[in-house]
Amino acid sequence: MWKRIRKPVFVVVGLIVLALISIQFMPVDRSNPPITMDIAAPAEVNAVLRQSCYDCHSNETRWPWYSYVAPVSWIVAQHVHMGRQHFNFSTWDDYDPEDRIDIIEEMYEEAEDGEMPLPIYLKMHSDAKLTPEDLQILNQWASGASVETDSN
Repeated sequence: MWKRIRKPVFVVVGLIVLALISIQFMPVDRSNPPITMDIAAPAEVNAVLRQSCYDCHSNETRWPWYSYVAPVSWIVAQHVHMGRQHFNFSTWDDYDPEDRIDIIEEMYEEAEDGEMPLPIYLKMHSDAKLTPEDLQILNQWASGASVETDSN
């Protein structure tokens, strides 16, 4: 009996291996377009943003080794492209002042709710986890940003 099922098992395993090798050649966009204007934030805010947000929400993405291995590369690239579409610190000049305030406030709310950074990202980047101190820094910055707009 084992001889009868051994050949089909080897064929299936061989096809799976061939498929995994083949998908490595499918192109994935891992580009970092030019920065047109970076967000102007205090140094402590900038440090938090760079540590926890810039890989997906800027054109300064650090593409780790696993972003070159399919099918994980597809997921990483999709998350980066979706993050940049939502908002991009490297094209801050694309947003008018009111949109910038909305982005900053929404960013803080999602961080406070634990929605950002994405849990899947934190599995490989534990240093990106926002501490209570990081959240306080972002909260003060977001509160100050909305006050600046209210007073203008």
